[in-house]
This record gives sequence, C-alpha cells and structure tokens, in this order.
Amino acid sequence: MNLNELRVKIDGIDEQLLKLFEERMGVVSDIAAHKKEAGIPVLDSGREEEKLNLISEKANAETRSYARILYSTLFNLSRKYQHTALRDGRSALQEYASALCNDIRAAKLKYVDEDLPTVTMVACQGVEGSFAELAAERLFRQVPAIQYMKTYDSVFAAIENGFCDYGVLPLENSTAGSVNKVYRVMGNHNFRIVRSIRLKIDHHLVAPKGVKLEDIREVVSHEQALAQCDGYLNKLSKRLSEKLGKPIEIIQTQYNNTAAAAEMVANSNRRDIAAICSRRCVEQYNLEYLDNDIQDNPNNFTRFICISRKLEIYDGANRTDMVLTLKNEQGSLYKLLRRIDELKIDLGKLESRPTDSDEEFMFYVTLKTAVNDDLFKLLDNLDQYCKNFEYLGSYNEVVH
Repeated sequence: MNLNELRVKIDGIDEQLLKLFEERMGVVSDIAAHKKEAGIPVLDSGREEEKLNLISEKANAETRSYARILYSTLFNLSRKYQHTALRDGRSALQEYASALCNDIRAAKLKYVDEDLPTVTMVACQGVEGSFAELAAERLFRQVPAIQYMKTYDSVFAAIENGFCDYGVLPLENSTAGSVNKVYRVMGNHNFRIVRSIRLKIDHHLVAPKGVKLEDIREVVSHEQALAQCDGYLNKLSKRLSEKLGKPIEIIQTQYNNTAAAAEMVANSNRRDIAAICSRRCVEQYNLEYLDNDIQDNPNNFTRFICISRKLEIYDGANRTDMVLTLKNEQGSLYKLLRRIDELKIDLGKLESRPTDSDEEFMFYVTLKTAVNDDLFKLLDNLDQYCKNFEYLGSYNEVVH
C-alpha cells in the first residue's frame, strides 16, 4: 500500500471509532442517570483501575502503554460527560465557581479603559526606603501616600479592614525563592491581586559615615536580602581574614525589613555593623556605601503583588492566581494539569504549600491566560479535582 491508501484506510477506522465513541458516550449518559437516582458518586476509582488493568492484560506488548493512556483519557472524558449531565445537582464548589465567573465577567467589564488610580493610600511592610515602597511608586502613575506596617499580616489587615486602598507585598525572588512569611499569612485574609511587578533588586552594603569595610563583623538585613547576598558575604569573610591575618567571621542577622535594618544601623553607636539595603536608604538615613551591587545574581528580580479588597480586573490582564486544595485521590494533580493542558493554558507557577493535614495537598498556581472562556471552563471544572479553591485575582505584570 502507498501512503494515500494507508491514509484512506486509517480514515475508515477513525469513522468506526467515532461511531463507537458516540455510542459509548450515550451509555455513559445512561450511567449518569442511574447514579443520580441511586445517589452514587460519579467517580469509581476502583472500577477504573480494574478496567485499566484488564485492558493492559488484553493489549499486546507494543501498544500496552498507549492503550492504557487512551482508556485513561476515555474514563476522564466519561466523568466530565457525567458531571455535565448532572449539572442540576450542583455542589457548593460548583455554585461558588459559577458565581465567581459572573463576578469576574462583571469586574472585567467595569474596569474597561481604566487603570490603577492616581490618588490612593497604599500599605507596605517596613519603613521608608524599602523595596516595597519603590515597587509601589512604580506601580502607580503618581507617587501614592504610603502607610508603613510592621508585619506582612498588618498589610493584609489594612486592606481587608479598609484602612488602605491597596497593599504591596513581595512574593518571590529569582535568587532566594518564595517569601514564605507572606504565603503563611495570606490564607488568613480576604483580598484580590490586581497587578504585579518584577522589580530589579540591587543590594548595597552600607554603614554609618567613617566606618571602614575591615571594621565590619555583623551584617543585618531581611532574610531574603541576606540569602541573595550570601555568596558575597562568605567571600567577604575570607577577604578580611586574608587582609587582617586572622580568622574573621561575618555574622548575618535577620531583620524584618531591609530599610528598617538600615535605620537601625544608622541609629546604632556600633562601628562594626553594616546593613544590606537599597540605594535610597543611604541618603534617607545618612549612611555611606561600603560596597555596591553585592547581590550574587546580577539579574536579581523580586516579584511584588498589588492587592485590593475588591475585585479589579484591568485591560491586559493575562495572569490568574489561585490556591487549590486537591482531593485526596490518586492522580488528582495529574488530572488537573491535564485539564489545564487541554485548554491550552500556560502554567506559569505551581508551588506546593503545607497544610494542617498530612493527607491534603495545597498548591499556589499562576496561570498565564487572558480572562476568557477557557479560564471560565477551567474554573467550572475545578470541583472534579479540588476539595476547595480560592481565586486570588486576574491581572497583568509589569517589569522594571
């Protein structure tokens, strides 16, 4: 047979497969009706596993693994078809998803041709000179009025309670990873992400005027800044040891904010302590440079999120963030990822987070997608894979 004849043959097989597929889905619909009447859940994982094993036994060695994938996909489609047939008995999670989709559509329509306001009150953790302050200034068209909070939790609370309109918080760094303290408290508050920014972070080693580099025995800063400069600090200890002819250890001390660390150093009477902070802090707290651009990675970026109490979706929104708690079922994560792939949605981030239960798995997810029908389809299907989920917002990200 030549290629064209083979293609004709396979087209004929495909026609038979399509008829059998439609016939199979008709039976699936009848099964759904029986399950509804008997109050039986759609998923029967034991039955599916039994069928897959039987198919593996019947298939020949060359096609066994492919046959298992084919039927696994068929079972997944059958479950979706049954869920669709049972839509009149919607679960609480389905009702939440439906109401959420309506809210998202309304927010997208409400903020057409709008942008973040020019006059607003923004909450940031730390003190003047912090990187969060710089991120806030870059996010808004005019420099906003900033309220400085002691903790990340206080930033969320300020938004939730209406004390500030927006909050700006660091979420992850390209060198040091996630800001875990932010993740730990975000689940305790109601908020929506309205924008994010990837800010280039340059760190500087600073001290009170007159202090020399060889005098330094302790460096203070936020734990993320210390992590981003760890290689430099280790090399500094070796350099000073060689220069002074004796072992020198630079102690790294965590502080709750880079700018607060600079303020503390400026107010200290010690001459052996320095801070890692932004360039703005040098003038702000009357300090001077000991060394510049000390971050280990020259392409050092921190991603900050801008949060609001209400849902605001501006033009160009191309990311959606959610927190998902998956069902305690075999393959639940795989099935979720497969559904995301089926909808041609790009997965930007998937990070597991700890929960109070050893049997539940929670994930922070960033989807790179416009606010469109594919996103709504995913939200409407999440009840199949998740015990619960929280939509955090749809937004666009800027880079500075």
